[in-house]
Amino acid sequence: MTDIQDTDPAEASAKAATLIESLPWMRRFRDRIIVVKYGGNAMVSEELQEAFAADIAYLRYAGAQPVVVHGGGPQISTMLDRLAIPSEFKGGYRVTSTEAISVVRMVLTGQINPQLVAKINAHGPLAAGLSGEDAGLFGGRRRGVVLDGVEHDLGSVGNVVEVDPQPVLDQLAAGRIPVVSSIAPDLDQPGHSLNVNADAAAAALAVALRASKLVVLTDVAGLYADWPNRDSLVSHITSTQLREMMPGLESGMIPKMQACLDAVEGGVDKAAIIDGRVAHSVLVEIFTSKGIGTEVVEG
Repeated sequence: MTDIQDTDPAEASAKAATLIESLPWMRRFRDRIIVVKYGGNAMVSEELQEAFAADIAYLRYAGAQPVVVHGGGPQISTMLDRLAIPSEFKGGYRVTSTEAISVVRMVLTGQINPQLVAKINAHGPLAAGLSGEDAGLFGGRRRGVVLDGVEHDLGSVGNVVEVDPQPVLDQLAAGRIPVVSSIAPDLDQPGHSLNVNADAAAAALAVALRASKLVVLTDVAGLYADWPNRDSLVSHITSTQLREMMPGLESGMIPKMQACLDAVEGGVDKAAIIDGRVAHSVLVEIFTSKGIGTEVVEG
């Protein structure tokens, strides 16, 4: 145990001030559901994985009810390359062949999900893994993407069109942190799986759970009004303003901002995209007055 005389009073006061700043936010989110979409660079850096797991455990111990939805783009790309299976993107979505969907399923549910559960559980017996295919959690239908007015097929890629939140609610009622992989059964082809965009899946789940907040981790600082001008970062935006901006966004940002839009228009109080490259960005967003990234509200 550290001797109290070894503690710098100024440092101790600064830590106390930080804790006090979080008090109103801890009160606000106590017993509230917060859906966090986990992905991007935060998934491939060991240090950031550890920081994310600690953040999620902290949320639970602080009285919130976090739910994690994850994708696995970098890991899926690595495995497809290793197996010499072609991979391409159209409009921000991965074209997923019949051959590729088996790899996607294996990586998401068999690799990333248990690894993330284990990292969170290093802080206590908190997390439990789920797949979008478990107990009817997600139901999906195939989708394409329109580019320059032309519809393109994406293969085994779908939208989440049905959500039964009960499997997640059961885990929350048991005091656990559900960790959900973004894959869904194809409602039109029983026995087939669909690769569903994790941002969209997180938004659909947040709406179904009546979550207080959706937080989407990404690889940029937030939404820029005039990219690549880094001075144009938008810290707060309404759904009306965001909808007007959508046609001019970079293709990779469209699914993330559409997820935020869908969430707040579906009844989630707030949605935010934050920089997953910054350690503990989840806690900064939720438990500080200024937050981080871009926050979206209905209006």
